[in-house]
Amino acid sequence: MGIIFHEETKTFHLTNGEISYIMTVLPNGHLGNLYYGKAIRDREDFSHLLELVQRPMFQYVYDDDRLFSLESVKQELPVYGTTDYRAPMVEVLQSNGSRISDFVYVSHEVNEGKPKLEALPATYTENDDEAETLIVTLKDSLTGIKARMLYTIWSDRPVIAKSVEYVNEGTEAVYLTTAYSMCLDLPDPDYQWMQLSGAWARERHIITRDLEQGVQSIGSNRGHSSHEHNPFIALKRKTTDENQGEAIGISLVYSGNFKIQAEVDTRNTARILAGINPDTFDWKLDAGEHFQTPEAVIVYSDQGLNKMSQTFHKLYQKRLARGEWRDKPRPILINNWEATYFDFTREKLIAIAQKAKECGVELFVLDDGWFGARTTDHAGLGDWVANPDRLPEGITGIAEDIEKVGLKFGLWFEPEMTNKDSDLYREHPDWILSVPGRHDSHGRFQYVLDFSRKEVVDRIYEMMAKILSTAKVSYVKWDMNRSITECYSAVLPADRQGEVFHRYILGVYDLYERLTSTFPHVLFESCASGGGRFDPGILYYAPQGWTSDDTDAIERVKIQYGTSMCYPISSMGSHVSVVPNHQTRRETPLKTRANAAYFGTFGYELDLNKLTAEEIEEVKKQVKFMKAYREVIQYGTFYRLASPFDDEECGWMVVSDDKKTAIVAWFRTLYTPNKCFTRMKLHGLDPDAIYSCNVLGGQALTVSKTPDGKLIYEKVSGDKGRYLL
Repeated sequence: MGIIFHEETKTFHLTNGEISYIMTVLPNGHLGNLYYGKAIRDREDFSHLLELVQRPMFQYVYDDDRLFSLESVKQELPVYGTTDYRAPMVEVLQSNGSRISDFVYVSHEVNEGKPKLEALPATYTENDDEAETLIVTLKDSLTGIKARMLYTIWSDRPVIAKSVEYVNEGTEAVYLTTAYSMCLDLPDPDYQWMQLSGAWARERHIITRDLEQGVQSIGSNRGHSSHEHNPFIALKRKTTDENQGEAIGISLVYSGNFKIQAEVDTRNTARILAGINPDTFDWKLDAGEHFQTPEAVIVYSDQGLNKMSQTFHKLYQKRLARGEWRDKPRPILINNWEATYFDFTREKLIAIAQKAKECGVELFVLDDGWFGARTTDHAGLGDWVANPDRLPEGITGIAEDIEKVGLKFGLWFEPEMTNKDSDLYREHPDWILSVPGRHDSHGRFQYVLDFSRKEVVDRIYEMMAKILSTAKVSYVKWDMNRSITECYSAVLPADRQGEVFHRYILGVYDLYERLTSTFPHVLFESCASGGGRFDPGILYYAPQGWTSDDTDAIERVKIQYGTSMCYPISSMGSHVSVVPNHQTRRETPLKTRANAAYFGTFGYELDLNKLTAEEIEEVKKQVKFMKAYREVIQYGTFYRLASPFDDEECGWMVVSDDKKTAIVAWFRTLYTPNKCFTRMKLHGLDPDAIYSCNVLGGQALTVSKTPDGKLIYEKVSGDKGRYLL
């Protein structure tokens, strides 16, 4: 088990009993892939897996050989040219204009554990025996560029993590115009491609289609991972469903512009690339400098999509998220945004907090509008100082007021944005991303600060740290509501403007790292207008994120179902909001809204003082239920049971680690009259156990036996029923 190297055949075998990943040094010195999938027995020689064939119109590497062509070989670091006409994993622009490279094997090393990636989020180990890391060094002798390819395999997870570090050991600068994190060449294209796509308020809907000849991809060039496409795909066999069959999940631990691409050639092989989007990227690599790509995480399952997702969930819960809040049940909160928007006073906030305390809520969050001249969308962003007209005692005072009520206090920031009507912009108009001589586009009257500049990040950090140091702030909601449309930095030279997008997200990571390190007790929740940056990169700093601005329970069923393909329940911010819903205008019962919101971090986004006495009692029951079961919900094993993308019904469940407790949710999004009985098969239960079922809402059916063995059936309205499972 672990990482095996066969010297004679120059073959690497990464295996842990669940998966095998096999590579070899090819005849030309390049690194080739031989196998990836379910674990297979080790052997000295896997050369039978190297598929070589003479074909018309092939180009061949060697003058006296009409067999070895890179056009038909599975590779680990493919480049365009040198007989390979498929999309490259790396492209290096050299001073003479050439883009041809030749990365040849130099050496390798095997280390226990997993190295930290410089300035980037990544999965990690806490003990060296959790994983092993193979580092294979390849070099292009003409340019002196080294590629250090990192492969980490976990001892008890079907997971491979991949990334590349490029080091310029030559004498001249080069430009990386393409630098993907991984390539996975598959021997056949008989897969369905599954992606999580949508738009604002309908993020991460599941889209599935067959892989076909040609190129298909998802990505972003917005400066963030985006609402439109999530940096995740799954490849599944056509017969694979939630509970059986092969699936490969690929997730990029990155929050900036990305691309995941599948290229199926006319010989029916498939090349999968994932990493930084090359369409908006080039990086000048001076002599002596290095560049680290983001990490790609690859998960294999031969037990369906649920097993793939569960692997991602446990890995990202325990070995991507960090800090004091990683393993803790999350506090039940109330946020004032949909209750008040900008129209609030100190007294109104305290009144909401008092009613929330009465209901058992634990945390009050003050949203947008507390700072600078922020009474509308037009002003104030960037001026992170409390508005004295609204909060005479500042954030320190309102935080103390909320603490006296008996709740913890949380605060909203949007650190990466500014308004032109702000002191920050008036002082530093060149701090926004804008192109000299061209019009500055806005969204919601907001402009994006140039986080590629250290002095900008420093200034924002100082303002935020001052507040967090002086006030009792237990939670930060970190919003990000605008994409980057004019990407240009005032301080970078012309030949480095292609670096701005990546440098920007490195600045975001730097600010997150500094704040979370300085204030480890604070729970950070990323927001990004609900889904604009719901990705593994941010999860490294903020263990939960606002899943979508759409709080409608019916829409949330689809959004949360799709999100669960990759992300754990503990990462999904989910609230009960007012009706008619502010995004869809739909009316849904209070219990329905709670039933959807339970499967996340849970909270409320409304004015509880406007609810009826009956509704308040219902809220109290909801809070009590969530407190009793949130640890199971947030950290148990999650199973998808019925897809809302296939029918008007949806089902999922979560099972505790000891299998003593299971919570099942069933939703019907449309009503069909005179509908037949519905049966939903549960998973993950102990087959030898008898479970007692408590039903929240609807009707339960109790089943009991008379002394002579006859069954008695009785309908129970309300909360409890007993089933024989």
